[in-house]
Amino acid sequence: MTAKKCLGVDCQSDASSLQCPTCLKLNITDSYFCSQDCFKKNWLDRVPTRACTRRKVTFSDMAWQRKQSYLPDPASGHYNPFPSFPFAGPLRPAYPLSEHRTLPKSIPHPTWWQDGNPKYSRNLATRTKIEILDGAGQEAMRKSCRLAREVLDIAAAAAKPGVTTDYIDEIVHKACIERNSYPSPLNYNHFPKSCCTSVNEVICHGIPDQRPLVDGDILNIDISLYHEGYHADLNETYYIGDKAKADPDSVRVVETARQCLEESIKAVKPGVLIREFGNIIEKHAKKTDCSVIRTYCGHGINKLFHCAPNVPHYAKNKAVGECKPGMTFTIEPMVALGKYRDITWPDNWTSTTIDGKRTAQFEHTLLVTEDGVEILTARKADSPGGPIAMPSSSVGKDDTITPSTNRKPLGH
Repeated sequence: MTAKKCLGVDCQSDASSLQCPTCLKLNITDSYFCSQDCFKKNWLDRVPTRACTRRKVTFSDMAWQRKQSYLPDPASGHYNPFPSFPFAGPLRPAYPLSEHRTLPKSIPHPTWWQDGNPKYSRNLATRTKIEILDGAGQEAMRKSCRLAREVLDIAAAAAKPGVTTDYIDEIVHKACIERNSYPSPLNYNHFPKSCCTSVNEVICHGIPDQRPLVDGDILNIDISLYHEGYHADLNETYYIGDKAKADPDSVRVVETARQCLEESIKAVKPGVLIREFGNIIEKHAKKTDCSVIRTYCGHGINKLFHCAPNVPHYAKNKAVGECKPGMTFTIEPMVALGKYRDITWPDNWTSTTIDGKRTAQFEHTLLVTEDGVEILTARKADSPGGPIAMPSSSVGKDDTITPSTNRKPLGH
């Protein structure tokens, strides 16, 4: 009888009787490890993802994939680390990832910078209490959000055909350091990079890698930074080259997502229920035959990266809370050309549409004022990107959206 081998990456030892308890709950019965230490070292490799259960890819299959030798493309030296995964669309990861980036110790680091653990997220009080900021807190959020906008604009200016998303991540990392800020995603729950770059069918949490952008792509760049104790968060989707702007479907999904955010922001003012934003977003998305992703939502943000309230983007949601002056939170609708359901790659981060169709997202950090809302991450006059005309077949008479300006109440 052949001895079982440990499923730990790069481990050649025979397995003991130790099995992953999470896999056993999923009736995956061959996930053996040689020791507790090896089991702990392979945390990311032993956590089944949504992709495992939705697409029926077994955990042991993924562990085998990670242990096999890969054949890099001779021309580029890059490889797909998940060759047996049933990807929903044409996009593939391009590894190896670049080395982990670091920051000077003089820049304040969040709690997860070393072990990846945002400890506060396990505290029930911080997950349910909605923070109201005083004047000093509001000014601190204005500053961090202004810096985050600067970083996003610098990254967007570099997003052109031939540029890799890893290069964009390098630009973001350096821009954060120049502003004495920590890029909030770096090592957050072990995320390996300083920003998220989501291409085409990727909904969110795309990991910057070695794939060059091509003319016709659409790219979402999601920037979050931590400055003087406060987090900022924003993202936009950009057309890469000229082909994307000439593709009616790409324009339809990008501009619909942009308009969904603008329409929902118009409703922000004291007394408005948090659940109302999803009704506005889904109603507008349906005008252009787009769907709204339901798995991910907006969130409170201040001294904590993610906190109450949760802000779903779909209609008839059950979100708790109402807008009050001094609240800061994000709205960040994700809109797709096809189905709203998602799958996750075996990297445990990259989320794509289940049918491989394109998706777009836009996000702002908002401050509720006494009579409306202040867009803390608003575009500047010279910000790259911006709206273009929606294909005529997709636009209703009332679908034209006027972009908002910074610190202007949009309440009714």
